[in-house]
Formats: sequence, C-alpha cells, structure tokens
Amino acid sequence: MADYKSDIEIAQEATPDPIAVIAEKAGVAGDAVELYGNYKAKIDYNILKGNPKPDGKLVLVTAITPTPAGEGKTTTTVGLADGLSKLGKKVVVALREPSLGPVFGVKGGAAGGGYAQVVPMEDINLHFTGDFHAIGAANNLLAAMLDNHIHQGNALDIDTRNITWRRCVDMNDRQLRFIVDGLGGKTNGTPREDGYDITVASEIMAVFCLASSITDLKERLARIIVAYDRSGEPVTAGQLKAEGALTALLKDALKPNLVQTLEHTPAFVHGGPFANIAHGCNSVMATRLALKLGDYAITEAGFGADLGAEKFLDIKCRLADLAPSAVVIVATVRALKMHGGKPKDQLATEDLAALEAGLPNLLQHVSNITEVYGLPAVVAINAFPTDTAAELKLVEDKCRELGVTAVLAEHWAKGGEGALKLAEEVARVVEQPNDFRFSYELDASIEDKINAIATRIYHADGVDFTPQAKAQAEQLTKLGFDKLPICMAKTQYSFSDNAALLGAPRDFRVTVRNLKVSAGAGFIVALTGEIMTMPGLPKVPAAEKIDVDANGKISGLF
Repeated sequence: MADYKSDIEIAQEATPDPIAVIAEKAGVAGDAVELYGNYKAKIDYNILKGNPKPDGKLVLVTAITPTPAGEGKTTTTVGLADGLSKLGKKVVVALREPSLGPVFGVKGGAAGGGYAQVVPMEDINLHFTGDFHAIGAANNLLAAMLDNHIHQGNALDIDTRNITWRRCVDMNDRQLRFIVDGLGGKTNGTPREDGYDITVASEIMAVFCLASSITDLKERLARIIVAYDRSGEPVTAGQLKAEGALTALLKDALKPNLVQTLEHTPAFVHGGPFANIAHGCNSVMATRLALKLGDYAITEAGFGADLGAEKFLDIKCRLADLAPSAVVIVATVRALKMHGGKPKDQLATEDLAALEAGLPNLLQHVSNITEVYGLPAVVAINAFPTDTAAELKLVEDKCRELGVTAVLAEHWAKGGEGALKLAEEVARVVEQPNDFRFSYELDASIEDKINAIATRIYHADGVDFTPQAKAQAEQLTKLGFDKLPICMAKTQYSFSDNAALLGAPRDFRVTVRNLKVSAGAGFIVALTGEIMTMPGLPKVPAAEKIDVDANGKISGLF
C-alpha cells in the first residue's frame, strides 16, 4: 500500500507529552520523578509505602501459541489500555523491556506496533535507561568474584566441575554458548568449560523482576547458588560476599521506567525475562505501581499462554500475592490458519477448513484460563485486512461455545478507537467474581508439579525425566528446594516440547533433561526438549536493515 507506514515512522511522527506531564497524569510528581531526558523517567517505588488508594483491576494480556504470522500481544496490550482510557478509565500499562537479541535478530522489538505503541520506541528498543546493562554488569561481577575466589585459594572448596553460574551478554550469539576460559597459564585463572546466557535468561533478571524492595533484592541476590562444593553443598553469592556490590549496581535500575503510549496513556516498561527460558513477566515493582496508580493495570506475559501466562499466574502472582481480574487472549485468523496447516504464503485467502483445524490451539488456551485457573477471559481477534466475515464468525462461534466473547480489535490501524469494543468487554468481565487458583500446589513433589503443568496446561500424556534430571530432583529435594514453584523452559512454538507439533497436539510426552534451582528468584527451572539459554542470529538478521542518517535519525527498526 502506498500510504503504508512502518512502526518507527509512525512513532517518529508522534508528538509525545513531556514525561513530567505523563507522571502527573498518573499521580506522581516532585522528587519521585527522575527525568531521563524529555520523554523517559524513573519513578521512586517508595511512593507505594503507606499509599491508601485501593489497588486497581489487574488484567493480563496473553496469546495463542506464536507463529511466524504474528499475534500482536504487546500491540493489543497498548491498544486495550488506550481504548479503556477513551472510555474514561484511569489506566496504567506495565510491559517488559525488549532484549537487544530479538531486536537485532528476528522477532523485533517489544514496543507494540502501528498506532498502538509505547514511545520513544527507538530508546525503548535499544539502550533505554540502561537497566539491562546494569543487570549484565551485576551478573558478570558475580562470575568474576566466583572465579577470583577459586584463583585466590578456593577457601569455600568449590568444585570447579560443578560451577552453575554463567556470564551473560544481551545479544543473540551462538558462538558463546559453550566456551573454554581461564587459558594462558596459572596467573590467568583456572581453565574450565564455561558458557554465556543471554541477559534475559540470567537469574539476576528474574530476581530483579520479582523483588519487592531493595532489601528483598539484596536478600534474593545473596541466595543465588553459583556452584557446589566438593561435598555437594551449594555455594551462594552471599558466601562470596557479593550481594552488597550487586545491589549497588542495581539500585537505580530497580526504579520502574515511565513512558507513554501514542495516546499519552502512562506506561511502565521495566524488566524483561524471556518466557520460554525464564518467567516472562515485567517487574513486580512496575506492576504494583500500575495497580496503585491506575483503576486498571494492563500487563502482558511473554509468548503463548502456556508459557508467559502460566508463569505469571503460577509464579509471579503466587510470589507477589497478586490476583488478576481477567485475562485477554490474543489471536489472529492468520496465525490460527497456520496452526491448521496452511503455509505462510497462502494466509491471505479464506480457508475455513484450515481455520477450524487451527482453532483448537486458541480454545485450549481459553479453557486453560477459565477452567484450570478459574479466571474470566476475553478473546481479542487482532484484525488483519485479509480476515473474512465467515472466518471471523467461525472464531466467534467457537469461543461462544466455551462461554467466552471474541471481539474484533482494530487497534493496530486505529489506536484506542479501534479497541473500544474490546475495552468495553474487558470492563464488563473484570467486574465478574472469579475463582482464581493455581495449576498445582507448592507442597507437591518437584516431579508432580512438573507433571501437573504438562498434563493440565500442555495436555501431554505425562513427563519423562532423564536420569540426570531424576538425580537433580532428588538432590534438590534433599537440599530443601522441593517446595518452590516450577519455571518451565520450553519451546514457544508448541504446547509440546517439539516445535513442529502445531495446533493442540495430543498423544505426546514431555522430556525434562535438566533441573536447576534459581534460589534467589525462588523457583526451579526445568529444561525440556532442545531449549537453549543463548539464542543465535538468523541467516538475515534484522540488524542488517537498521541504519542512521547524518542527523542521527534511525531507520529500519521495524
């Protein structure tokens, strides 16, 4: 289309309000607002203390299982918030910060799209306020202190073959997955096999996002297990006396970042763990501020509802004592047709058979939310011009059979105006009583909790634990970590641990190959299938299309 504008062009043409104006609109002023230029600010979380205002309604936006056709979860989150604002509601958004890995890789940024974005999108998608750099520095300081301790005599008797802490970098870099370091002789450290994670997979990112105060942050950092000694006992960051320095690096980053939507709705963008290898939610600090400042707090969780929403509900809500009022599940007709077997290059043509074959993916996510978690749900059909009336009716009819309303949302093209019907439906369902519950109880065994997620949420036949994972479960139970919640690391492209199984597969089992405790974050990570904690760049990375002109104007950033 001749009048098509890219996301960055739309964002660059916008006229944002000064961030001090947005802060005042949200109910924050004075010394609590720390300006980062004209359009970004950090907010002092201490304004939560003694604030008598009741919390607003918490609405989670999640999605069907991702496909290359796209779903638009962040875009819908922003559009819904702007739609509610147009209805006269006081709304605050709470999103994650984008990782540079996907920005320069294949997925793109995380600032929304079209006319449903948060701005300044270039800043948000690039260095922003430096939070990720602080998290990476803290992660790598802990690694340096660990290796230095070993070099300086190893008073804690650390087993150098059982070091669990890895360095990190916020980039997709497959070359760093497995390395050998400490080479070059005695003065250069102890040679050992090592590797890097992407920053969003670091436990420090998870700790950062789950901390409820700076004191809680420091206590969680001290509990991080970095290695095991020769007798099999865990060695922590606290034993290395690292928690004070780590907290010093993170103290400013811990303050949530305030920006705005294109329609000037206040938005916190803070923290950014991936949902396929971590818990996939923005910071507890930002969510609590959004709840306290708004009558509606609209947040999102990464990838499909089997990953981000499951972890938001089973981990974040449990650990932070949050109670959602409703869940929005985003779907596109195009993506559902892909789940039904239609090739990506043929999605523009009507195909009711492919759509019907793919619909079980959406319906399984819906039934998980309503039946397993006991929460009201709304389906947001993120509109595309190629959607036909017959296709939209089929989605609406199938959702109605489950007692859930499907609403066509046109926020990408029309902003908040295009999300008014969605906003009206969300405003209706949040007033309904709900029976929110978790998918498993904490007092179950590690194996039983993992089995509950696999059978109740993924609809697998069961779980197979490798001998290594069985031994790890036994060791973690012996060490007293068996009552922690579970953070599943699984492919985002399927309910199963096999990315090729689209739709709502049946007759499969999930293989758990590794278990590790994130004692600071407060959960056990279960790695399934071939999931990795350091992605790689694609054959043609997005970085190749990004440029800057002589005036410093960026192009090609989506």
